[in-house]
Amino acid sequence: MRYLKNIPRPGLRIAKSAAAVGLCYLVSLLRPGGIVFYSQLAALWCMQNYVENTRKNALQRFLGTLIGAAYGLLYLLLFPKNSELWNAAVVTGLVGVVLYTTVLIKRKQASYFSCVVFLSIAVNHAKDLNPYLFVWNRCLDTIIGILIGVAVNEFSLPREKHEEILFVSGLDDTLLCGSRMSDYSRVELNRMIDEGLHFTISTCRTPASLLEPMRDIRLKLPVIVMDGAALYDLKKNRYLKCYLISNVTARKIYDLIHACGLTAFVNVVIDDMLVIYYEETEDAVQKRMVEELSASPLRNYVKDRSFEKEAVLYFMLLYPDAALDAFRFRMKQDGVTERCRVTEERAAEYPGYTCMKIYNKNASKENMLEYLKQELVVEKTITFGSIEGSYDRIVEPGDANGVVKGVRSMFEPVKLVRRLTGKK
Repeated sequence: MRYLKNIPRPGLRIAKSAAAVGLCYLVSLLRPGGIVFYSQLAALWCMQNYVENTRKNALQRFLGTLIGAAYGLLYLLLFPKNSELWNAAVVTGLVGVVLYTTVLIKRKQASYFSCVVFLSIAVNHAKDLNPYLFVWNRCLDTIIGILIGVAVNEFSLPREKHEEILFVSGLDDTLLCGSRMSDYSRVELNRMIDEGLHFTISTCRTPASLLEPMRDIRLKLPVIVMDGAALYDLKKNRYLKCYLISNVTARKIYDLIHACGLTAFVNVVIDDMLVIYYEETEDAVQKRMVEELSASPLRNYVKDRSFEKEAVLYFMLLYPDAALDAFRFRMKQDGVTERCRVTEERAAEYPGYTCMKIYNKNASKENMLEYLKQELVVEKTITFGSIEGSYDRIVEPGDANGVVKGVRSMFEPVKLVRRLTGKK
C-alpha cells in the first residue's frame, strides 16, 4: 500500500494533452482534406508547464512552419522535376539556406521545425499531383494545432486571487520530500508565484543549504533562515535583517566555552557574507563537518579567533551529549540562558552527537515573520509545518504535495465552488 501511495497521479498536463489531441480529431472531421497528425504534433508541442513556455513554443512552431513552407513552395516553383541526383543536390543546399534564414532573423530555436516542414514538402510530397495543396494544408494544420494547444493549456476555471495573504512554509519534511521538491509542487508553486502569490520559506537551514532544493523556485520574497536569526534575499544574496548577539555577551559565552574545554563554530555576517570562525580540534566529527560544508561558496570557514571584532549571529557546538553537561550548567549559572536563546537537537548526520546553537534572545521564526509582515504591509499569514501546535496547517511527513495543494486551495479558490458553499 505504501508503494501505491507513492505512485504519482496523472497530472493536469497529461489530461490537457489528451484533450488537445481529441479536439484536433474533432476539427479534422469538420475540415476534410487536412492531415490531423500535423495538428496533433503542434498541439502537443505547445503543452508546457508554464504559460510563457507555451507561448514561446507556439511561436517557434509557427515561425518554423512558415519558413519551411516558404522554402518548400520556392523549391516546387523554381526547381521542376529533374533527376534524383539533381534534386538531392538542390534539397541539400536549400537545407543550409533554411537554417541560415533562422539565424538571420534570430530565431534559431525554430530551425528544427523549419527543416522538418521543408523536407516533408521537398522530399515526401514534391511528386504529388498537387503539391501546392499540401503546402497549404500543412500550414493550416499546424496553425490549427497551435491554436488548440495554446487554448487548452491556458484554460482554467475562474479563480479568485488572495494576494493579501502571506503563505509561509517550513522546508524539511514539509515542502521537501526527502531532499527534493516534487515536480507538481515545483511547477504549481512557480505558477502561483508568477500570478501574485506571496510565499516564502522559514527554516533552520543556512542560505548555503537552501541553494540546491530551492534552485528552480522563483521566490520573490526573502526567506527566514537560521531558525529566525536572519532574513535573507536569495536573488540578491543579501542579509536584510539579523538578530545579533552583543559583543559583551558573545565574549562571555566564548570564555565559558573555553573554560569547559570546548570549542565552537562562531557564525558572523561580514558584508553579506557568512563567515564561520573555528579553532583547531582533534574531534574527527567536527573535522569531517568542516571538510563537507566548506565546499559551499556561501560558507567561509576561517581558522581564527578574530571574530571578537564582529557581531556574532550565533554559536554552534557539536559534541556528544555528555560532553555538553558542564557547559549547560555554567550557562545557566552565569545567566546566559536568560539573555540568549539556546536550542539543541540530535545531529542526524553525525550519530551520537548533539548540535547546540546559541542565538540572540529575540532570534526566532515568529519574530522574524512579524518583521517581514511589517515590511510587506500584510496582516494575514498562514504557516505550514510538520510540528503539531506550531503552525496553522500541519503537513504529514511524506506528503510531498501537501503544502502546495493547501496553498492553492486558499490562494486561488474556484469562484463557482465558493458561491455554492457560501464561503467568503
